[in-house]
Amino acid sequence: MAIRKSNKLPQHAVLKQILKRCSSLGKKNGYDDDGHPVDVPKGHFAVYVGENRTRYIVPISFLAHPQFQSLLRQAEEEFGYDHEMGLTIPCDEDVFRSLTSSLR
Repeated sequence: MAIRKSNKLPQHAVLKQILKRCSSLGKKNGYDDDGHPVDVPKGHFAVYVGENRTRYIVPISFLAHPQFQSLLRQAEEEFGYDHEMGLTIPCDEDVFRSLTSSLR
């Protein structure tokens, strides 16, 4: 019985290919080779806020603020961690803009 060498890719390579094909990742969809959005600067992340799910780019430093952490807890309670559209904050856009302007 001969041992055959497998032509299979490593699991992490296969997962990366699947993500690029099956999700919104890939250069043509506004993401770089590592899966990061090209319009989000380093040290920032995107959130979706309000009824219309308006997209905002916020600095990572906001994660340290208790007020922003409260918004994250509300998001966890309402949406959990399994939803399709990224990090969604369940509050009015005016409230979000007011809060984030005071954090800067």
